Amino acid sequence: MIDIRALAYVVAQTTSLQQWKRYAEEVLGMMTAPAPDGGLYVRMDERQFRFAVQEGPRNAYLATGWEVADRAAYEAALQALRAAGVEVTPGDAALCRLRCVQQLAAFSDPSGNRHELVWGFKSDFRHFASPVGVSRFVTGSMGMGHVVLPAPELDATQRFFRDVLGFGLSDIYNFQPQGEAGPTLPIHFLHCGNARHHSLALAGFPVPSGCVHVMVEVESMPEVGRAMDRMHSQGITQTATLGQHTNDRMISFYMRSPSGFDIEFGFGGAVVDWREHIVHEFTRVSLWGHDFSIANAGDAQ
Repeated sequence: MIDIRALAYVVAQTTSLQQWKRYAEEVLGMMTAPAPDGGLYVRMDERQFRFAVQEGPRNAYLATGWEVADRAAYEAALQALRAAGVEVTPGDAALCRLRCVQQLAAFSDPSGNRHELVWGFKSDFRHFASPVGVSRFVTGSMGMGHVVLPAPELDATQRFFRDVLGFGLSDIYNFQPQGEAGPTLPIHFLHCGNARHHSLALAGFPVPSGCVHVMVEVESMPEVGRAMDRMHSQGITQTATLGQHTNDRMISFYMRSPSGFDIEFGFGGAVVDWREHIVHEFTRVSLWGHDFSIANAGDAQ
């Protein structure tokens, strides 16, 4: 079984690196630095980057990076992937340098999402100093946060993450945006080798940007409020109001990133003991708040 420890990073594309730099620094409160390929590293802790942004013809999500503990775990993972018939492409030296890792292997899931398996991050362990004073992002052993990816081939994609990559099911949500008479859009929440409620969620429908959202977490509620203020002052599109989710208890709001997918900015996510956890199908996405209809109103303006 593959032992994936955490979500390591995401790779995004944008038509304007300057816009992403301004968004990262002045709204998210993260550090930025030039990447060797001419792109942008976005830093939220002691890692060299958590978002790798490259310039391109469209705004889109490109890849998800997953980390394992060491070389032995990496080699075991490659063997398991190939035994399952997965086409794996080892990263060359240039790509490994760009991702700041010892080794990298790329593959796609049954819904076509690109993933990169990595080990051995290089870091100068320079102190994270937010340009707008964010005290700390919650990362460490729980990874950079979580990502929600489109999975039109939901059953096959979930089996792939469960049976090949070793993820476990956290919870299920069946979303009915038009009410009980309308279609049901399933979302399955998955965890890997850490205590975060989910590092990945699979949404059973296509998404033009290639990603539904990426979640980042801060250590206090005032940090969420200050981020909302920065979002408004910088004219960023808000895509959901402040609210608290039923499954992971995260208090958060959502906003549009320069790559077209949303960023969930939150506090207070559940830390789970998987020996005690019981899977639920929850019937409401939030205990309170999280009005997602404002995204459609903003898009129409």
